[in-house]
Amino acid sequence: MASRLSFIPTPDFPVQVDIFPRPSQRFPCFTLPPSNSYSTVSSSKAISSSRREPPAPSAVKEELIQSASSEPTHDSKTTPSSSSKLVLVVGASGGVGQLVVASLLNRNIKSRLLLRDPEKAITLFGTQDEDSLQVFKGDTRKPEDLDPSIFEGVTHVICCTGTTAFPSRRWDGDNTPERVDWEGVRNLVSAMPSSLKRVVLVSSVGVTKFSELPWSIMNLFGVLKFKRMGEDFLRNSGLPFTIIRAGRLTDGPYTSYDLNTLLKATAGQRRAVLIGQGDKLVGEVSRLVVAEACIQALDIEFTEGKIYEINSVEGEGPESDPQKWQELFKTVEGH
Repeated sequence: MASRLSFIPTPDFPVQVDIFPRPSQRFPCFTLPPSNSYSTVSSSKAISSSRREPPAPSAVKEELIQSASSEPTHDSKTTPSSSSKLVLVVGASGGVGQLVVASLLNRNIKSRLLLRDPEKAITLFGTQDEDSLQVFKGDTRKPEDLDPSIFEGVTHVICCTGTTAFPSRRWDGDNTPERVDWEGVRNLVSAMPSSLKRVVLVSSVGVTKFSELPWSIMNLFGVLKFKRMGEDFLRNSGLPFTIIRAGRLTDGPYTSYDLNTLLKATAGQRRAVLIGQGDKLVGEVSRLVVAEACIQALDIEFTEGKIYEINSVEGEGPESDPQKWQELFKTVEGH
């Protein structure tokens, strides 16, 4: 069952959130006094919270890209004065997903998140007006959670879901590659309306070679095989898609950070971008570069129906310049 979470700012900064599982099933909202941490209010799913900003570890490389007031700065080259987009981000609390959301907010692009735990949105992205950010509760592993209301008005989808290749604590609760990368993607794609303008799926390099060394080692528990199955299901769905196959992810994940810190994160020296096709690219890529590639692909028409591999190396990169990204994607066309 899908539930919607709305951010409503109040003078003392606690955030009261109303969740409506479906239009015909509205629950009463209960408000708690402000506290030092967020909390869930019984089964009604109404949440009251105030956010305590976590400290930023010194190991993280940061570059100030905001004004002294810590308000996000909007680049007129990348942020339209009024965007008609409504981008659904799935996997928004993960390493790439949260960077996608932070960048969309910085561009003033309206976003909707699908999260298993909506409270994470408060911690990561703070108090946001509903015109900027909407949150729905749902789990792609459960088809019944993918209510049509989640997709109402959505123009684009970026799916960044994933789990670890080898057994880890992240597998707790049946969060395995088969359940996330295959069944979750299949359920999500099956629920999407045909009216979408673009679906961007984050996948992995090596998915076409999972039976060959060294990829077969990474695929011991099926992660590459299941990602390929998810890719194929999207490719055969008839939806307009772009698939971004990332190399080994670096920089982050910034899973304990707030929005201001996410907007300051940089790719260090690895800002130059390599793009390939045919699953021939091998290497590493910054999560920030992957997030930017997903957002840029939404508006580049010739990336529709295409699959790209992406790495990042030392050097100057395209950052958020649409023209430079278009040239990068264009370089591999017809190769």
